[in-house]
Amino acid sequence: MHPIATLDMANGKKIVLKLLPEAAPNTVNSFIYAALGGYMDGHAIERIVPGNWVDISYTAFGKKECQYLIPNEFTLHPELTPLPSRPGMVAMGGYGEEGIASCEFFFPLRECPEHFGVYPVFAEVIEGMEEIRRLEQVETVPVDFPIEGVEVNRPVTPQLIEHVRVELHGYEYQEPVRVQTDYKPPCWP
Repeated sequence: MHPIATLDMANGKKIVLKLLPEAAPNTVNSFIYAALGGYMDGHAIERIVPGNWVDISYTAFGKKECQYLIPNEFTLHPELTPLPSRPGMVAMGGYGEEGIASCEFFFPLRECPEHFGVYPVFAEVIEGMEEIRRLEQVETVPVDFPIEGVEVNRPVTPQLIEHVRVELHGYEYQEPVRVQTDYKPPCWP
């Protein structure tokens, strides 16, 4: 049975995700670690690029506990075939060769073949795609960003994740394997 994560939004809507440990086990472990730790609760969505993606966080949720990187899933598990990054899926962000973001996930709003094997798809949206499409349409303002060439727009009116619930169906998930590095992305506080 797949673990299920529910993002309860402050506006009363919810986004329900079926986590896919068979496709990206360490990435799923990292998401579960952050969700169960409550690190996503009360978080305002930080980046919306209409026509591309809704990026939940690029600051490791502003929490020291989330400021770690994980290895690229397909280096850690070369036997896995990456899933396509497309609407209805959920992918984990990353910082190139330095590693994958601990729990900075995003919702693709288009087919993204450039993500294949780079940003692991670790979940599928099973409810709430209309909420994701609503988020794509909210008014945004540009943000100065410390990484050149990256477009960042934040919502004018904060769009809050009130709470993230995870149903593990009695299974236990390990803490994620982390990259041992001194590198800290310049967008982490």
